[in-house]
Amino acid sequence: MCGIFGISLEDKSRTREVDLRHDLTLLYRLSEERGRDATGMAVHAGTIQVVRRGGRAQGLLDSADYRQALGAAWRAPTRGLTVMGHCRLVTNGSVAIEDNNQPVVTDRVVGIHNGIVTNAPLSGESSMDASDTHWMFQRLSGHVAAGTSWPQACERLFSEIEGSASFAALGTSQGELVLATNTGSLFYLETAGVFVFASERVFLERFLKEAHIVASGEVYQLAVGAVKVVEVHRPVEMIQIKKHRVSTLKRCTRCILPHTYPFIRFDANGVCNFCNRHQRQVPLGETALVRLLDAHRSRDGRPDCLVGLSGGRDSSYGLHILKKKYGMNPIAYTFDWGLTTEASRRNQAKLCGKLGVEHIIRAPDIARKRAHVRENVHAFLKRPHLGMVPLFMAGDKEFYQYGRTLRRENRLPLTVFCAGHTLEQRDFMTGFCGLDENISGNKRLYQFSALGKVRLAGFYGLQYLLNPAYLNVSLWDSVRSFVYSFINRDDFLYLFQYLPWDERQIESLLATEYGWESDRSYGQNQWRMGDGQTAFTNYIYYTVAGFSEFDNFRSNQVREGMLGREEALRLAEQDNVPKWETLRYFAQVIGLNLDEVLREVNNIPKLY
Repeated sequence: MCGIFGISLEDKSRTREVDLRHDLTLLYRLSEERGRDATGMAVHAGTIQVVRRGGRAQGLLDSADYRQALGAAWRAPTRGLTVMGHCRLVTNGSVAIEDNNQPVVTDRVVGIHNGIVTNAPLSGESSMDASDTHWMFQRLSGHVAAGTSWPQACERLFSEIEGSASFAALGTSQGELVLATNTGSLFYLETAGVFVFASERVFLERFLKEAHIVASGEVYQLAVGAVKVVEVHRPVEMIQIKKHRVSTLKRCTRCILPHTYPFIRFDANGVCNFCNRHQRQVPLGETALVRLLDAHRSRDGRPDCLVGLSGGRDSSYGLHILKKKYGMNPIAYTFDWGLTTEASRRNQAKLCGKLGVEHIIRAPDIARKRAHVRENVHAFLKRPHLGMVPLFMAGDKEFYQYGRTLRRENRLPLTVFCAGHTLEQRDFMTGFCGLDENISGNKRLYQFSALGKVRLAGFYGLQYLLNPAYLNVSLWDSVRSFVYSFINRDDFLYLFQYLPWDERQIESLLATEYGWESDRSYGQNQWRMGDGQTAFTNYIYYTVAGFSEFDNFRSNQVREGMLGREEALRLAEQDNVPKWETLRYFAQVIGLNLDEVLREVNNIPKLY
């Protein structure tokens, strides 16, 4: 199981900072034999600072957060210093969720734990956010808060839990270091004002051979049920958890875009350039739409248009009004490339069945498409760059091409996409590629300037040279997708360039008329619920840049007068909660180890 360890110095002036760092590195390397999934540290010198990181110990030791926390503790005016370390082997709770990793912080205790508490009230074996360690330290914290002594509090805890628990804790009132075990899996040595502990006797024996702070000492085992209290007596001023917080981002005072958004600039009033240049969308109008549809509508009931149908709310609503309100005779089509969700497929069936609409499905070699995504995710993680995230979705761009080929094959005069509202505008995707091109009005991709297309192609070419892992079996697919999106002319009718977009009306009608299914695992915001990869790509954007497509969507709603800024902030916060069920679906169908991938994503350097 996990490896826990620590060093407590009575007087840090008796040694050197470089020796402490050496000995901590040694203990990390010894202890990670028990677990390499995540690492963490709590350091106390008047202030308790906590640093956690997914992955092996070296990643933590190389991090700026580790160096800064240890350096600040060393420079603190307090005489003593205590450091606890943890090397995790995952049992309960995904390593991808930082708060599942240790040290754990509660009101009265900062703790590290080795073992499994089997009677902790977890939400299920597969739950990503379940933690027996959190539950255990909350119980211990409650006992301490009630005024119980440390030995009594630990005794009560051991009487309440089932399973194994060896732990070390820092009290947040006086800063005392406490060790306890119900298995005997804790060992310690103390000599000349230095106290060291670890999970195994052999670790401390090896430690003594290479340590700089201590040269010799007797290794003792903490007896089963025993409690060891190191009376440090350093009051705690506060606890700081070293983590990047989205709440600290500077945001536009009108919309909610943060300072990490590509090419964003703020004026003297804090308003961003995207707000200042925005012009509210004026729909072309129903009259113009009807005039266009009249020119193509068949008089004998034969099919007269091709409609893209994803099964999401907009395409479902569009198919409904084209058939029922405007009297068109559509053929629906879907490109099911391997990441279409089951809820979307059911919605497609409901709409087409009730409307009596022919539904053409085109499916490629799905296993191959999923392999392309898998290869590109692994390539991205070798050299992360947010401009390359859209490459994961390159395989679905044949949807555009089938809008052309199926129209021609079925001798139809018109292809309709139920999109086109400016709410969907996402400047950041090309912005992360270094392209600052005004795409207001939801400009179609093929309408980018010739120079812009050349610069995009150059960006992708450079990334392929810098990261040869992208030169995989997906290469031809990716090249074709660029052509389909940016080169081939797009002459489709975009429905919501003509009609206003009303979220409540759309969802109410679909639920009433068709029993349309929302995907609540995707959250309350159902925009793009039919795309199985969206939860994953938004997790990357939000983790690394502090915003996602949802922040962009809500900002556009603010600019269009649909939301106030405070409501947009509240909704975006809900939208950005990780969608664990959808992430598991994505990982399962693509063939990824979700914990490993999200751990690597979490370790990508942040833009804030």
